[in-house]
Amino acid sequence: MNELQKKIIEVKKQKNALLLVHNYQVAEIQEVADFLGDSLELCRKAQEAEDADMIVFCGVDFMAETAKVLNPDKKVVIPNAKAVCPMADMLSMDVLLDAKKKYPEAPVVLYVNTLAEAKAEATVTCTSANADKIVKKLDAKQVIFGPDKNLGYYVQKRVPDVELIFVPEDGHCRVHRFFGDGEEAIKLKAENPGSEVWAHPECEPEFQERADYVLSTGGMVKRAKTTPAKTIIVGTEEGIISRLQRENPDKRFLEAKPYAVCGAMKRITLENLYMALVGEEPVVEVPEDIAGRARVAIERMLEMS
Repeated sequence: MNELQKKIIEVKKQKNALLLVHNYQVAEIQEVADFLGDSLELCRKAQEAEDADMIVFCGVDFMAETAKVLNPDKKVVIPNAKAVCPMADMLSMDVLLDAKKKYPEAPVVLYVNTLAEAKAEATVTCTSANADKIVKKLDAKQVIFGPDKNLGYYVQKRVPDVELIFVPEDGHCRVHRFFGDGEEAIKLKAENPGSEVWAHPECEPEFQERADYVLSTGGMVKRAKTTPAKTIIVGTEEGIISRLQRENPDKRFLEAKPYAVCGAMKRITLENLYMALVGEEPVVEVPEDIAGRARVAIERMLEMS
């Protein structure tokens, strides 16, 4: 552990701050986390943060917003305000409200990868770990779903009796689209007999079909502990590789394609994390009228999960 990591841990204790870190953060930040997880796990931890005086969220903007929505009376800080998720920005309010007007009976299921103002219009939110279960539990014939179309493909395959109406038509994660049809991953598998290929549900349908397992990052962490495979080819943002390797030193984890890096996640560094703890900024704010409605959709997801 380096000197800056030690300072972060010291200031964190002094401030009684809870440090929530997403699996895609760099290894040095993962190592100082109070809790490291995927979107669903981090939502749960944010909901249980009553003993902390401050939450510091090492993830992208919508994740920090979610923590604030669940903790309206608590200070929530994100180390870099420019850590903005491009997918979340793909869903405009005009498109969402038009869909609600066109399909007034259809519940709205929005990926947590959306901004709070969109969540405020949702019936319930979902993550890649629970999206199919949430849609199934609604028992509806049509569901407005967004913004990730590839996650929608994953859900549609598992809940074929429900018509998904996508908002927007082609919402996607640039990092997961980068893997394409998974050709590089399949070549790596051929070069490593007995290996497994994992794809995230945000990956293209062609890659999902070719992978041995389609898993959320939380699912990958669990599968890593139980798989008999000694080499795993991982189709998601490269940040999770360090966690998987650290927790499973007897196995080898390979990137499904080099340079699958989320620039927004990597805007958070040890340096700006330290400054955020010391200065207690940038502070995340969500207007209460939006937060109140978004909170209903998020808490409904947590209850249904």
